[in-house]
Amino acid sequence: MRTTSRRARWLVPVVLLLVWLGVGGTLGPYAGKLGEVATNDQAAFLPQSAESTRALKAQKAFDQSETLPAIVIWTAHGNQVGKAQQAAATRAVGTLAGQSGIVGRPSPALLSDDGQAMQAVVQLRPDLGKDLPDVLDRVREAIRDVPGTTAQIAGPAASQADLSNAFAGIDGLLLGVALGAVLLILLLVYQSVLLPFLIIIGSVFALGLACAVVYALADRDIVRVDGQVQGILSILVIGAATDYALLLVARFREEITRHDNPAAAAVTALRRSFGAITASAATVALGLLALLASDLTNNRALGPVGAIGIACAALSALTFLPAVLALLGRTAYWPSRPKASDAPGTPSTPGTPAAAAGSAASAAEGRGVWARVAAVVNRRPRRTWVVTALVLAAFAAFSPTLSAKGVPLDEIFVGHADSVTAQQTLGKHFPGGSGNPAVIITDADRAAQVTAAALRTEGVASAGTVSASGRPGAGKPLVVDGRVRIDAVLKAAADSDAAKETIARLRAEVHAVPGADALVGGYTAQQYDTQRTAARDRTVIVPIVLGIILVILMMLLRSLLVPVLLVATVALNFLATLGVSALVFQHLLGFSGTDASVPLYGFVFLVALGVDYNIFLMSRVREESLTHGTRAGVLRGLTTTGGVITSAGVVLAATFAALTVIPLAFLVQIAFIVAFGVLLDTFVVRSLLVPALVLDIGPRAWWPSSLARDTDHAGTGRESHGTGRADGESTDRPRPAPRGM
Repeated sequence: MRTTSRRARWLVPVVLLLVWLGVGGTLGPYAGKLGEVATNDQAAFLPQSAESTRALKAQKAFDQSETLPAIVIWTAHGNQVGKAQQAAATRAVGTLAGQSGIVGRPSPALLSDDGQAMQAVVQLRPDLGKDLPDVLDRVREAIRDVPGTTAQIAGPAASQADLSNAFAGIDGLLLGVALGAVLLILLLVYQSVLLPFLIIIGSVFALGLACAVVYALADRDIVRVDGQVQGILSILVIGAATDYALLLVARFREEITRHDNPAAAAVTALRRSFGAITASAATVALGLLALLASDLTNNRALGPVGAIGIACAALSALTFLPAVLALLGRTAYWPSRPKASDAPGTPSTPGTPAAAAGSAASAAEGRGVWARVAAVVNRRPRRTWVVTALVLAAFAAFSPTLSAKGVPLDEIFVGHADSVTAQQTLGKHFPGGSGNPAVIITDADRAAQVTAAALRTEGVASAGTVSASGRPGAGKPLVVDGRVRIDAVLKAAADSDAAKETIARLRAEVHAVPGADALVGGYTAQQYDTQRTAARDRTVIVPIVLGIILVILMMLLRSLLVPVLLVATVALNFLATLGVSALVFQHLLGFSGTDASVPLYGFVFLVALGVDYNIFLMSRVREESLTHGTRAGVLRGLTTTGGVITSAGVVLAATFAALTVIPLAFLVQIAFIVAFGVLLDTFVVRSLLVPALVLDIGPRAWWPSSLARDTDHAGTGRESHGTGRADGESTDRPRPAPRGM
């Protein structure tokens, strides 16, 4: 019977390991295949109910053949463009007609008002995909044949090519940088060769499983994937899987020093870590799913994809890693091996005089960095949390200065981008809205009135109905189902605040035309609607996420007050991070604006992930408090979890920092906010603010659970001077765990 039991004990880990090896071997390649089902079409990022989105759908009826415009601009080396140069420019783009990838005949070269530049429009096929750079290279080759000028390409085609280049190699480069950073940190922290690789393998298996599930759903149009979602998924899974693994490994290290049987140690570690890991995963996953309430497509896309990734990360940490640890035992820590002397101080038997006299003192006066941190918090809990909260509040005071009005076109790409340089040149010589006009769709019999309304709008440079040739004011207007299209060129740059204000005025003017049923769209209108929708999303989603986190914490900690304190502290950490980010973005990185979705993404990641570390801490604090009382429980919990939570925070910050390898302002901003916020939460909020608050409040923090009714442990909240402890807390005695807890 004992032999059968021993065989069963090893059978489960072996089966789990074989299953995960099968998952890794079969599904692992999908981590590099998400690009096949990803789309970076900017139209898919628009608010679903916005006027600009409805205008875009109506606009498609006027595209006789859907195209992707490339705007060619020549600038003269001298002061003025000559007639010979203008004729040469028209001939140069004319040679492109009929070539592969080119739709129709390019427009003739048009002279700017200052006479120093020319522009022409070359229409490209919208489905070129990977062939787009080659087609643009042929366009560049043709337009160079204009003597005395410098030629550039701006417009949607050039922007899309640069965007594709930014995401090129995302599967390999981003994953390689993230895994390399995690591996280096783990090697330095654990000084073990084998264990970091086991954790990395578990993370990679989780990512392979997540990517396979997402690939299958995206291939069936159930979920949507774009380059941003793809990059965040990789970082999220690697970071979360590593964090959960570190928590489990820390508990296993404690248990293996007390058990001769690795399988028993693994089971005990899993049982004691299960609640914290599952609560953490549920917090992040449900927080991400709250993004489904957004009206922005890319926000809704991240919700289910991110939740799938978190679920796979937790599954790997709770199955693959325990199986490996059960089979390897102390060998997992090779070349070092945990010994009995490495275990945290073995708790005294509850109720004994030794326990009553020394449990809190030993927790705060042990060796090591975190024992010293616990001692500092223990000596002056109220002063610690007040000073810490004031510092965070000072940072948070700068949060309103973080502009979420969007990133200007010339800042979308970090570093040099040809399309950005060309767009800047275009804006110098032509109206700021050239190449990105406001598009008005209206009833044909009201076209004249709507055009007149557009022309009298402050900030509009020109307006005209679009003909069958695709150009405004050139021939008879194209009428489709009784509707016409009017292009209005704005005076200000298409991405400027002035242009967005013009859109608001333009809508008011054209909407006032009776019977016109006018819709105003185009690039600037899309940015305006996205900004307003993002603000609406924040007011809706932030309360939902906070409510989800609060409920999960109440269920885990069986308390009302502690969860409220935890949510308040991570919210303060988020505001402090935004304040620091506002200063860094503006004064160090040179960003004049922040993507409209960045504050919401930062909130979801920081609050959900910040609560993670408080879950790891407070679940251990509650476990220790059941035996040793609140004061000793806080100190013992802080001491025993300090190292692992700090390692997890550094790893997660490093993985999100890896997003900076993609040269897009949106991802760089997200990377900084999450990385800095996680470090601030790890080293300040979880290490000082939360423990000090709970110590100052005492057992009442656990209200209404039975832990709060232990009046013998309640402190007065007054700090002693010279005694090294808070008044009223010296009587904190261990006691048996309350029934039913």
